[in-house]
Formats: sequence, C-alpha cells, structure tokens
Amino acid sequence: MKQSETAIRKHANRRSFLKNSLAASAATVGVGLLSNGLSALGAVPGGGITEGDAAILRFLAAAEILETDLWQQYTELGGQDAPDSGYKTGLMQLDGDMPQYINDNTDDEISHARFLGKYLDLKLGVKSADLSGFRKLKGSQATGAVKSAKRLTNLTQLTIDTSFWTRYRSITNPDFDPKATFDQAVPSLNSGMHTAIPRTDDDTKSQDLIDAIAFTAGFHFAFIEQGGSSLYPTLAQKVTNLEVLRILLSIGPSETMHFQTWQDKAGNALPLDMVHDPVNKSTVTFTDLHAGLGESANETDNQGKVLQANLIMPEPTHFLDPKFTPVAIIRPTSTKLNGAVAAVQGFVDDNLFFNPDPKVERNTGIVDVLMDLAAAADAARREF
Repeated sequence: MKQSETAIRKHANRRSFLKNSLAASAATVGVGLLSNGLSALGAVPGGGITEGDAAILRFLAAAEILETDLWQQYTELGGQDAPDSGYKTGLMQLDGDMPQYINDNTDDEISHARFLGKYLDLKLGVKSADLSGFRKLKGSQATGAVKSAKRLTNLTQLTIDTSFWTRYRSITNPDFDPKATFDQAVPSLNSGMHTAIPRTDDDTKSQDLIDAIAFTAGFHFAFIEQGGSSLYPTLAQKVTNLEVLRILLSIGPSETMHFQTWQDKAGNALPLDMVHDPVNKSTVTFTDLHAGLGESANETDNQGKVLQANLIMPEPTHFLDPKFTPVAIIRPTSTKLNGAVAAVQGFVDDNLFFNPDPKVERNTGIVDVLMDLAAAADAARREF
C-alpha cells in the first residue's frame, strides 16, 4: 500500500520538467525520435501532433497494456474457453453470459493496446512504454491458468474501492469536491486483501469461498473499467490534434460500455455472510443490493437510491456550475484533478502491483514508470 510514496514524490519534483519532455523513464524508448517524427508527418488533420498529445497516447497505451494483462488472467479462468469450474459457475451466477462478456472485454483491451502502439509507432515514430521487464508476478496455479506466465498485475491480494457504485447514483459530483466521500457498495472489499481469481484448485473446495471470489471479481471488473470511463474524457480536454482527439473520443465510450455492463452484473451478487479467506486472512460479506428497490430516493439514504442495484445509468449530478440543472454525465472529468496520476494511484491502492513473494522487493518498479508517464499526460495542454 505504501509502494507508491517514492513515485509520488518523484512526480512532484519532476512535474515542471515533464511539461516539456517525454523522457519519462529509462524503460521507455524512441522518445528522441519525436521531433523528427513530427516534422516528417506533413499535413495532419487539425494541426500538428504535440508532445502533449504523444504523452497522452503513451500513457493510455501503457494503461491498456495493464488492462490486457489482468483481463487475460480473468479469461483463462472464467472466459469461454476456460474449463468448467466452481469459479466459472460462480461468475455465471452474476449473468449466464459472463464468459462471453469476459472474452469480449479482453479482446477490446488487446485491440486498444495494439492500436495505440501502432499509431505511436507508424504516425509519430515513437514507441510505447516497454513494460515487459516488469512481468515478475506469479499468477494463478489453478486449472485453466497459464501457470508459467509472469504477470504485470496481481489479482489475488486486492483491496477494492467500490465507492464507484454510489458515486454514480449520488447527486454529488467529485469534480467540485475531490474530497467528497461515497459509501462502499461492499464495505468489506475495501478492507484487507481479497482474491478475485482462484489461486489454486484448493480455493474451489468451499462453495461459499469460490462464490465470494467470483463475486469479488464482478466488482473488480467494474472498478477497473470505471477508471477508463473517466480518464478518456478527462485527457481529451488536453488534446491539441483533432485526429488524436478522435481516437480518445472513439475508444473512451467503449470503456464506459464495459463499466455499465460490469456494474449491472455485479449487482446480481447473492448474499454471503462473513466468508473467510484462510490465505489472505480476510472476510467478505455481500448483501442483496436489490433490497433498496421501492425505498427512499434520497441520495444520502444508503438503503435507498444510492444502493439500488438496477440503477446502472448515471443519475443526474451538478456539472460545470451548481447553478445549472443536474445532468447525467461521466464523472469525474475535471482536468484540475490530475486524472492520469489519480488513475495510477487507484491501481496502487487496489494492490494491483503488489508482489506477494516476501523474498523479493514488494514493488516491481512499475509504479515509478507509470507515475512518470501519468505526470507527462497530466501536464499536457491544448496548444491551438
């Protein structure tokens, strides 16, 4: 949980430098080609592609690589081609089509990462950040998983912030108050560590435990995708080139479609009381989120509207100025909130990069690189 402190301090010290440079880290290559690449582009729709545009694309490409890594793990164990298991059955309690949806989400993230990488390479002569050196984490050893694969992300010791659930059902917009708090849909997931995939086949021996692991995955799906849902419109406001803007405005809505799908499915989690995880030494409780139907519509009533399971479309909130009438929007999208850095910090707080092996460094080093890429993206400004 503390692994990002050094990265955050570095981000603060380097911020002014990063405004004029894409040299975010030694792990990234091809940055020196940017000026030559831009000069050779010729006419580009909407004007030249700026260093800020490139920084935004490079950060988003890195984020999509991370999402590809975690979704591939989910696909191996819960996708269409995954072997029948208690985990796959648990996911299908959320929706019978979950294996198809998991495959589709994985394919989408792969396509995003590949497209952004190709665009950077062929259009700008700039390479995406090379994250391959950070594939050090051990994945699941359960049947269906590629047991020898080294991962960028750890899905077995997560601390999941489920406040996205009430944020989209509340009239409060965090754009106005970044410190605003929103109640957790599943408070126990935001405390301790939880696994969202079976670690070994031993996890399938207890029906309650494997169901809890599957339901945890359902909420983690939504947590991951809500980040992209806000990130793309936030960064789009900083883009100068119209073609780059088109890219963000075209990929971003697909992330929102993912988020809406997953929060709908997560709401179908069945009640489970105090299920104990003997490995992480944590417990989780799922309640019936349909129970609030027909009760108070007061957005502060946690037994009413803000927990209502079928409110999968954003409830109206204040936007731009509270004097305007509330409107249904993606939130937050304020450029003042440093959305890219916040997205990386959200992944860190989620323990997505936590190395469970006590014999090695807990931080693989990826956080420093991601924070630098994020700072460069946040420092971008629309130039003309």
